[in-house]
Amino acid sequence: MRRSISAELLVLRKRTATWVVLGIWTFLGIFFAYVIPYALDPEDSPGGIGRFLPESVTGNLLSGFPFFGGVFALMLGVFAIGSDYGWDTLKNAFTQRPGRLEVFASKLVAVGVTLVPFVVALFIAGAIASYVIASIEDASTRFPSVWLVVRSLAAGWLMLAVWGALGVLLGIVTRGTSLAIGVGILYALVIEGLLGAFADSVSVLEPLTNVFLRANGYSLAVSLGASVDTIESNGPGSYTGPLVRSGQAVAGLVASPVAFAALAAQLPRRRDVS
Repeated sequence: MRRSISAELLVLRKRTATWVVLGIWTFLGIFFAYVIPYALDPEDSPGGIGRFLPESVTGNLLSGFPFFGGVFALMLGVFAIGSDYGWDTLKNAFTQRPGRLEVFASKLVAVGVTLVPFVVALFIAGAIASYVIASIEDASTRFPSVWLVVRSLAAGWLMLAVWGALGVLLGIVTRGTSLAIGVGILYALVIEGLLGAFADSVSVLEPLTNVFLRANGYSLAVSLGASVDTIESNGPGSYTGPLVRSGQAVAGLVASPVAFAALAAQLPRRRDVS
C-alpha cells in the first residue's frame, strides 16, 4: 500500500505540475486576500485595517478556501484519476497492482497528502504578508494562538479535501478531466451559489443549502475568525446564504468526502475501464 501511495504521489506531481499550481494558488491567495484590498483602501475594506494584521491572519485566509481553494483542489482530484482515462493507463494499473480498491485508495491518499503543502504554504505567505503590513502601519504584530492556527490549518485542509474528493468522483463519472472540471465549477457557481443566494427568500431551500459544501465551509471559516462581511463581498466566491453551527459544519465536511469516496469506489469495481 505504501509503495502504491508513493507511486501515485509521483504520478500526480508529474501530471498536474503540482508545484506550479501550488505557486499560483499561493500567489493568488495573497494577492486577493492582502495585496489588492490593502492597495485600494484598507479602511474601506470589510473589517478595516484589522483584517490585514497578523492577529486576523487565520480568518482572512480561510475565507478564500471554501470556493477559490476548492476549485484548485477539485482540479487536483480530477487530474488524479480522470487523466488515467484519457491516457488509457488505468487498465494497466488495475492489472499490474493488487486490486482496484487499493489503486483507488492510493489515489485518494495521494490527493490528501498533496493538499497539505497547499494549506501550509498559503498560511506561511499570509503570515509574512500580514507582518509586513503591520510593520508598515506601525500596528500590533501579535499572531493568533498556536491552538487557533492548528485548528485553522486542519480546517483549511478539510475544506480542500472535500473538493478534492468531489473531483475524484467527477473524474471517474465523466472518465476524463475537462468535463469533470466544468461540471464541478458549474456546481459550485450555479447550484450552490444561486440556491444559497435565494435561501433567505425561499424558506424551503434553507434545509438544502445547509448541507452544501460552501455553506459548511464558510460556516467553519467564520467560527475560526473569518469576517462575514468579507465573505459576502468575496467576488465570484461571495456567499450570502445561511450559516450553520461549527459542529454541524465539521460533521458535514467530514461526511461529504467519505460519501464521495464511497460512491466513487463503487464505479471502478463495477464498470469496464477500457
